Amino acid sequence: MIDMSKWQSIARENIGKRPATQGRLAGKIAIVTGAAQGFGKGIAEEMHREGATVVIADMNLPGAQAVAEALGEHAAAVEVNVTDEASVAAMVQQTVERFGGLDILVSNAGVAKAGNLLELEKNAFDFVTSINYTGYFLCAKYAAAIMEVQHEADPEWFGDIITINSKSGLEGSKNNYAYAGSKFGGIGLTQSFALELCPYNILDGPLWSDPERGLFVQYLNAGKVPGAKTVEDVRRYYMSKVPMNRGCFPADVAKAIFYCVDQKYETGQARNTRPARPSPSPEAR
Repeated sequence: MIDMSKWQSIARENIGKRPATQGRLAGKIAIVTGAAQGFGKGIAEEMHREGATVVIADMNLPGAQAVAEALGEHAAAVEVNVTDEASVAAMVQQTVERFGGLDILVSNAGVAKAGNLLELEKNAFDFVTSINYTGYFLCAKYAAAIMEVQHEADPEWFGDIITINSKSGLEGSKNNYAYAGSKFGGIGLTQSFALELCPYNILDGPLWSDPERGLFVQYLNAGKVPGAKTVEDVRRYYMSKVPMNRGCFPADVAKAIFYCVDQKYETGQARNTRPARPSPSPEAR
């Protein structure tokens, strides 16, 4: 791993200093990869509209600069090749040097190369995998290097690592297996990163913790948790079931409700509501 200590120190020192902006993402510093055009550009524009300071990261530097210039204040362009470790590290370093930290990474850069199993060449397969899968890994790695020290400096601070995924990450795609495989892999990375990056908190609230009627006591008395001899044994068992090792609070549910109200494209969704930050979170496109 490239030495990030200098930029970690900058981020740690600036954790309480963020741009004075307005909106749902007020004060947030974000990187969006593949943002010089298309879907990434649109994401960056929406985030900027909601108050984020946005780094437009792309191999197409002139295109990225044009997007950043159009956005105006609180936007900047950075050239990046997400398949190259040094380039990804430099992207994060430049962001921290210019803005003082990093709150959100959107790993959006992606490509597709269709072809059947007998015809697609290995170099085409590697091209898709290196951007969609390895590129996400590298971006998450160097974003996490900054985000972890920021959380250490301020335990109330949380960052977000988000990858833009696809329906092809949930089901195979005929003659498009390189893309589908990379997207399946991206979800595996996301779930694995989440287990590693989640901070430690404790379960709370009367539903679980009331000493007479709480579920911990009920489950202990009912023998629901094999081998549990104390309430603390039951608590540890259920904490181990959630990556963040804590229960779901009203504020978490409220945020999920706000998200649903905002949507104009989704319907009929059934999801678990649980805290995810600073874990990577898959989004669908």
